[in-house]
Amino acid sequence: MDRNKFSAIAHRDHAFYNPISEEKIMKMIDMASLKPQDKVIDIGAGRCELLIRLVENYQVSGTAVELYAGAIEEANRRAGTRIPEGSIEFIVDDAGAAVEKCEAGSYDLGICIGSTHALGGLESTLEAMKGIIRKNGFILIGEGYWKQTPSAEYLAALGGAEESELRSHAENVKAGEELGLIPLWSYVASEEDWDEYEWLYSMSVENYCLENPEDPDHDAMLERIRAWRHTYLTWGRDTLGFGLYLFRN
Repeated sequence: MDRNKFSAIAHRDHAFYNPISEEKIMKMIDMASLKPQDKVIDIGAGRCELLIRLVENYQVSGTAVELYAGAIEEANRRAGTRIPEGSIEFIVDDAGAAVEKCEAGSYDLGICIGSTHALGGLESTLEAMKGIIRKNGFILIGEGYWKQTPSAEYLAALGGAEESELRSHAENVKAGEELGLIPLWSYVASEEDWDEYEWLYSMSVENYCLENPEDPDHDAMLERIRAWRHTYLTWGRDTLGFGLYLFRN
């Protein structure tokens, strides 16, 4: 089964690919005081809904970096009906390679929500962003954290994940502070946020499979989403957190 296909179906009804509410995300964006023609880069931009909204609302200039070409194709279609042509530069590339090509201090806001793995983890993502964001510019990071120590069963259900892959909420903030960044604000996903995100994720796949019984991946997708739903309800809901962190460079 194509993982990108599964992800596209599972997230087709989400505006953003994370459990923080749209209201909280946009409130944090407001704190960055964006002005027309400010430059914004989004690493792991997906279908670019957030970046498109920033162009719509603030008339900024955007750079979207995404490894999955299908997501960028969808982003191009969306952008074409909503924002002026050329407002966003779409880059289909490895995040590390794309960032290496950026000039130091050339962006006013850097965004990486749920994609720090693309740059090797939280610290390396913050360090990379620090290099390409201007002095007193802003960095918005979305990162998971442990609410409590994960059980061995939960880690196994996540495919052999290790406890060291995530930190606590406080340690996520500290990672930025240790690089000289100033933490300005943070929101974490509430239980209601998580439930809405996970049940919408699950329902999207269930509905797709009901509507497309002849899809060759039908059975595999149902097996996967039902296993994931069990994992979330059994362990994840009480153990895994997700936070948005706004830093000033």
